[in-house]
Amino acid sequence: MPEGDTVFHTAAVLGTALAGKTLTRCDIRVPRYADVDLTGLRVNQVLSRGKHLFIRVGPTSIHSHLKMDGSWRIGKHPIDHRVRIILEAGDVRAVGIDLGTLEVLDRARDGEPVADLGPDLLGSEWNPGAAAANLVADPQRTLAAALLDQSVLAGIGNVYCNELCFLVGRLPTAPVGDLADPVRLTSLAREMLWANRLRWNRCTTGDTRRGRQLWVYGRAGLPCRRCGTPVSADRSGERISFWCASCQR
Repeated sequence: MPEGDTVFHTAAVLGTALAGKTLTRCDIRVPRYADVDLTGLRVNQVLSRGKHLFIRVGPTSIHSHLKMDGSWRIGKHPIDHRVRIILEAGDVRAVGIDLGTLEVLDRARDGEPVADLGPDLLGSEWNPGAAAANLVADPQRTLAAALLDQSVLAGIGNVYCNELCFLVGRLPTAPVGDLADPVRLTSLAREMLWANRLRWNRCTTGDTRRGRQLWVYGRAGLPCRRCGTPVSADRSGERISFWCASCQR
């Protein structure tokens, strides 16, 4: 599933392509909104909130969530059964593909779908202390469950969850109340997403060379980059977990 940095980057690309331009085509291929035509209206703004994306067009707002496989593309992407929406502004085309959520809202109320989200890791009002208080509100909750709960923090997905657990030396199954410094973790989460917000190839190690970008995620059986212990993995749950049994307790 795309994480907050990917959605932020997607919003930036769409904003560069569409903001300030007038739509010359609006084709929404979702039955509920099939008769909505925003042609002739100006695209005012494109923004992200956690993993949600909003394209504000005149008095309306197009809200989408990528879920597992969704994406937005700029350019002459083939129009097939996966396409949920086509927006054109002159020679610019934006195509929404396999979007998990797509709805057209009254712009004045487009905050409702994200009202229950926690602090946005890439938002302008980010506060690491408030985010840390959310994180440890239930001390017995596992660290992974708290990090992945979008009502606690908005923007972390499974990649960042596993990488953050490694960097703070805790197992994904450890109680969140065991964190010695939760503010350090929320600050680190912000730094990691912020560093990756404008690139597609995510990196958490500081080494952007291919195959060196991540600490533990997707590296089951490979040596830990710190101590050499083979990275462990658990595929039994809804989401796969990765960890180093030596570096994480």
